Amino acid sequence: MSRLLVRRPSPSLADGELTHLDRVPVDADLALAQWQRYVDAFRSRGWEVVEIEPADDQPDGVFVEDAVVVFGDLAVLCRAGAPSRRGEAPSVRAGVLASGIPIAEIVAPGTLDGGDVLKVGTTVYVGVSARTNAAGIAQLRALLEPRGWDVREIPVTKVLHLKSGVTALPDGTVIGFEPLVDDPTLFPVFAGVPEEHGTAVVVLGEGSVLMSSDAPETAAAHRQRGLEVVEVDISEFEKLEGCVTCLSVRVRD
Repeated sequence: MSRLLVRRPSPSLADGELTHLDRVPVDADLALAQWQRYVDAFRSRGWEVVEIEPADDQPDGVFVEDAVVVFGDLAVLCRAGAPSRRGEAPSVRAGVLASGIPIAEIVAPGTLDGGDVLKVGTTVYVGVSARTNAAGIAQLRALLEPRGWDVREIPVTKVLHLKSGVTALPDGTVIGFEPLVDDPTLFPVFAGVPEEHGTAVVVLGEGSVLMSSDAPETAAAHRQRGLEVVEVDISEFEKLEGCVTCLSVRVRD
């Protein structure tokens, strides 16, 4: 069974970090309702949802993807690039340990945000960004290469995280909104999408993806590829540089 690690949004979500966007009002009640519908989209397809302990004092805690990345039978606990987010780590660690997955950790001086990590087959693309540094990537490579993963660095200067700009479809095609991608040629197979909020998909299964409802042209293009597309409204999280990948950690047994 596939499992999903999530954490409900903090009432102080609106105070979260911003790097590339201007701050605008965020509706915390609407965000909670959107988060619940996001989680329900997975539950309705048979996913087991594991909720990590709430962290109401951590505005960005809902973006749980940044705190841990799972590689098969190994969970790598990240060290946040933003010092304000490092308080999220203890509760995430406890949640991962409770799920029974062996763990390793990125330690100082390394920083690594899970939003900078894109897995395509056995290739791991890691964004060199404002949140992920060379020391963090070196530690990740040392953990993963003995396990058969190929770790490749990707420059990220136009968005917060690598997966703010690119994600991958079930067949391994990397997709992205080209104005936000530093160098599309670094990916063996790349396809541009027509909308900024169409850059991110979560693979629900062999032929289905979940994505933001704010990219209808991209959704139509995915359907033309033969994919089932599940659209969810995550407008309040997009105001904080979030996307559909940020709100969960996928664990596939």
